[in-house]
Amino acid sequence: MALVTVDISDYQIADAADDVLVTYALGSCIAVVVHDPVKKIGGMIHYMLPQSSVAPAKAVLKPAMFADTGVPLLFHAMYDRGCVKKSLVVKVVGGSKLYEDNGTFDIGRRNYVIVRQMLWKAGVMISAEDVAGAKSRTTKLYVGSGRVTVRSANEEMDL
Repeated sequence: MALVTVDISDYQIADAADDVLVTYALGSCIAVVVHDPVKKIGGMIHYMLPQSSVAPAKAVLKPAMFADTGVPLLFHAMYDRGCVKKSLVVKVVGGSKLYEDNGTFDIGRRNYVIVRQMLWKAGVMISAEDVAGAKSRTTKLYVGSGRVTVRSANEEMDL
């Protein structure tokens, strides 16, 4: 088994059946997990912020930091490997509110809303999600099977 870590503001694609994509410490950040069960290819992004317009220069250097620039990169990387949209299984994890800011920023909710909008506009359905709340999550995608797990505290569930 090869563990492929998806860092904050990054995305990865894996195509070996024994690969496991993993990202840690999802708080207000979002992980979009994409799996093609036909091609046995998986992808994952761990983005921090909804829109790159808040830091255009940073978006050039780290496009996966933002939903609007990073999520399209993930999907195009999947398509470049022969995946087709209608075969993709998409799951979304994260978007927590770990700190009280009196609703000033509410980054977790904004991160979730934008990805829902983007995927809907692109005609991509979300098959499962574990979002919101006030917990940190670790997410894994087992590329061969498409199984997605979410761990928070001492609890793990299949998504």
